[in-house]
Amino acid sequence: MCCLGCQAVAQSILESGLENYYLERTEISPTAPLPEKLELLAGYDHPDTQAQFVHREEDYACAELSVEGLSCAACAWLIEKRMHQEPAVRQASVNYSNHRLRLLWDDRQTPLSVLMSDLEKLGYRARPFRQDTHAGLLKQESRQQLKRLGVAALGSMQVMMYAGSLYLGIEEEAFREFFRWTCFIVTLPVFLYSGYPFYRSAWVALRERSLNMDVPVSLALVSTFIISAYATISSTGEIYFDSVSMFIFFLLTGRYLETRARQQAGETAADLSPVLPQMAHRISCSEQEDVPVSRLEVGDRVLVKPGETVPCDGEVREGCSAVSEALLTGEPLPIAKSAGDALVGGSQNHDSPLLMEVLRPAATSTLATLNHLINRALSEKPRMAQKADRIARWFVGRILILSALVYVGWYFVDPHRALWATLAVLVATCPCALSLATPVALTISTHRLAKAGFLITRGHVFETLAEATHVVFDKTGTLTAGRLVMVEWQAHADSPDKSLYLQLAAALEAGSEHPVAAAFHELHLPDLPTVSERRNHPGQGLSGDIDGTGYRIGHAAFALQADAHLATPDEGRLRIWLSRNHEPLAWFDFEDQVRPEAQGVITALKVKGLKTVLLSGDHSGLPQSLGKSLGMDIIAGGLSPEAKIRHVEDLQAAGGIVIMVGDGINDAPVLGKAHVSVAMSSGADLAQISADAVLLGDRLEAVPVAIGLAERTRQIIRQNLYWSLVYNIAIIPPAALGYVSPWLATIGMSGSSLLVVLNALRIKRYRL
Repeated sequence: MCCLGCQAVAQSILESGLENYYLERTEISPTAPLPEKLELLAGYDHPDTQAQFVHREEDYACAELSVEGLSCAACAWLIEKRMHQEPAVRQASVNYSNHRLRLLWDDRQTPLSVLMSDLEKLGYRARPFRQDTHAGLLKQESRQQLKRLGVAALGSMQVMMYAGSLYLGIEEEAFREFFRWTCFIVTLPVFLYSGYPFYRSAWVALRERSLNMDVPVSLALVSTFIISAYATISSTGEIYFDSVSMFIFFLLTGRYLETRARQQAGETAADLSPVLPQMAHRISCSEQEDVPVSRLEVGDRVLVKPGETVPCDGEVREGCSAVSEALLTGEPLPIAKSAGDALVGGSQNHDSPLLMEVLRPAATSTLATLNHLINRALSEKPRMAQKADRIARWFVGRILILSALVYVGWYFVDPHRALWATLAVLVATCPCALSLATPVALTISTHRLAKAGFLITRGHVFETLAEATHVVFDKTGTLTAGRLVMVEWQAHADSPDKSLYLQLAAALEAGSEHPVAAAFHELHLPDLPTVSERRNHPGQGLSGDIDGTGYRIGHAAFALQADAHLATPDEGRLRIWLSRNHEPLAWFDFEDQVRPEAQGVITALKVKGLKTVLLSGDHSGLPQSLGKSLGMDIIAGGLSPEAKIRHVEDLQAAGGIVIMVGDGINDAPVLGKAHVSVAMSSGADLAQISADAVLLGDRLEAVPVAIGLAERTRQIIRQNLYWSLVYNIAIIPPAALGYVSPWLATIGMSGSSLLVVLNALRIKRYRL
């Protein structure tokens, strides 16, 4: 510490639980020096620090990290390869388009600091991802690139001016030597400063016994500079300092434009990831205390003032206000909230203060889970991306061999042109565009769909959606609103107190998440009897013992186990039976509303040529009447989960690619069987969802939109891949034969990468 004031500031920061300040700042502050214990990466192993950015997936820790120093897609491959060499790492996926690393590892075996140290040794700095700091890092990277580009631009202009004098044929040796050395001096900062990222990336790759796109580029630049420097010192031969400067200038120009385009492609991520407040107003013993959001625990009471962001998931205890949940529901207008209503972290309070009780801390909130799902989808590479990366790595090695053959061939034909032809081949054929073809397009599409309410959680979804042939729907909670209302009930057995049957039914349904159970919960019946041995029978009903007697509630075939002549419900109603030892006691009729957008969704899918299927566990006539009214192709009701799976397997056996849309509660088995599983966000807890995609705000209309955008994305990716392959193959013969000059090859390589990114940006104009 330089003084007692600095010591007091640092101590205050630590005592306030704000140690993360030292891990996220970009510059050293003179008033808050970095404590020695936080200088090392071991600071990221502290549980309080990891609570900010590490969550659990099964038995593994999962972290999202921002990575600095990525220069090409091969850098991403190198990081993944190095991380997978660690036995503790289960998955390491780098999204090159937004410079983020998703790490899944066993933290009991290897601490995070060791893995981050391995990245440091590779030359890449990793730090915990946060939307605000990550955006700052990307801007800082752009500024650094712009500085290097400025030096290269100034140097190349000056070198071209001096080299032009040599091209004019000055005969005085003293002037020729002067211009040679001037070119050498002016080129030196361009070569050392502006070209440094290429050499560093190439050296890291070679040190790890691998190849990336910067290896041939660096080889071309270094060899040309050394030959020119030797010619200057020895006063013999030709110099190519103007070519070196132009190479670096054009390469940096292309890379800078590419970086800006990639950042533009990922800008929608910020819209989906609002920054949660760092502090919250916790109320304890009628006193207000400002504490870090990370320290909020379940049961804490928090005051959310007008205009503030809700810090985590909770429930309103006092107050009435309007809250905007547009992020999750897509509803642009604020929603009225009062005591007993749920609040979602990240939503905005508008009118009046609200006192809320924390139900989930920020690290496990709905918003945090949503971000984890998006990041998981972006980090998982589909088959097309994996294939492109393999081709790119294979291509670099072959290009180095081809360049050597070109040099040898030209050396025997025309030694003076050997270097130029070799440089042209090395630069022109760099497969940067090939590696960029897929990730940029997927990043844009993923965020576009998330804004439309279709949250992709697995990387393969885009490919599979574009190939789908059948879309299978559940009924209750999917095509219908899933909010059943009891419209009538009647005792079927004699009893002095018939209301007892209603209480028995409500007691059996207590604790269940099925829409039928929700209808009983809304009755708020007091003094329910105690149920023991309660069992859930998926697709059939519930059973349990009350006072030693066995009761069942569910469909007639399950509750009664007899083909009795029973009164059938009116069309559009669902009837549930209560039985005691299989003897009928009462029946309950429920009604549900068809979603208003269901007809438009089915029509849109049929227009795209897809078959629509309704599979329901409802034993009544509702599935048939609903399916026919919507014009669905295949309708089946009264199905158990096993029967639904068999239907899906039959479709798959016939060559169908099946998308299954369900509420995620009793549809889990069949969702897992489909090629793509889509769950309604209201049907299951996002934190427990294992579906391939989630419909935010239950926006069913997002299904045909997702299929359309997936087809468009696949088309864009194929265009990018075809263009990249055609360019790299077509440029080889003219470059090897000497028809392409090195500076033109540089423009071609940079232009090819930029074209791929700009083509991917067209996805942003797709009408949702």
